Amino acid sequence: MPYITVGKENETNIDIYYKDWGTGQPIVFSHGWPLSSDDWDAQMVFFVNNGFRVIAHDRRGHGRSTQTDGGHDMDHYADDVAALTKHLDLKKAIHIGHSTGGGEVVHYIARHGEDRVAKAAILGAVPPLMVKTDKNPGGLPKSVFDDLQAQLAANRAQFYYDLPAGPFYGFNRPGAKKSDAVIWNWWRQGMMGGAKAHYDGIVAFSQTDFTEDLKKINVPVLVMHGDDDQIVSYADSAPLSAKLLKNGRSKTYKGFPHGMPTTEAETINKDLLAFITS
Repeated sequence: MPYITVGKENETNIDIYYKDWGTGQPIVFSHGWPLSSDDWDAQMVFFVNNGFRVIAHDRRGHGRSTQTDGGHDMDHYADDVAALTKHLDLKKAIHIGHSTGGGEVVHYIARHGEDRVAKAAILGAVPPLMVKTDKNPGGLPKSVFDDLQAQLAANRAQFYYDLPAGPFYGFNRPGAKKSDAVIWNWWRQGMMGGAKAHYDGIVAFSQTDFTEDLKKINVPVLVMHGDDDQIVSYADSAPLSAKLLKNGRSKTYKGFPHGMPTTEAETINKDLLAFITS
């Protein structure tokens, strides 16, 4: 399996697992918390079959990457993406991120520049800022995220069942068609990763303010969000991000849940392809 070794001062032997399929213009996928590159299966197969080179990595502490005890913050996440794109010498890449991965994409482009980037898309993404502050009164109270950490620490296996079985895919909505296979695949991905990385990652995705990052980005960015997202509130994320971007456009999906890349893959893939080829 392909790995790249990354790390800064005082870090050693942090191996990032990645998939690299096909040829053509590269598309780099950044997954959500606490999942892995496997969460992009529907997109990876679709785009490789449409003539693209597709790359997806397991974030440090997630999936098959090293379960390091440190560096679980957006700076390290972005730097790991930069190391991967440099290692593969990617040019004119399209970066696509879901949820926490959307924050990773935004921070990577703002922090490392656009020399290797053509476009980006963020889906159900955490920017501009999830937690409630004086400058972000529409955010969620910090106690909400403290509770997520408490549930993870108390019984991670149960917590990682309850999330996909309920709000993540909207399976808690009346009339929803629940998929046990989708739930257990989410659980499998989550349990592959490290509890420490996931615990710290809650702080990373909830407390990082991406406002200035969004303002720095010049390349076209598509902001995609379901209006029934129970994980990352639509009103406090997508419209605000699109407004801050210099070249942003938004697409809102009526009734779609947070996990729409999986449950609504046909629609999402079609719209991503249209954006990429426009």
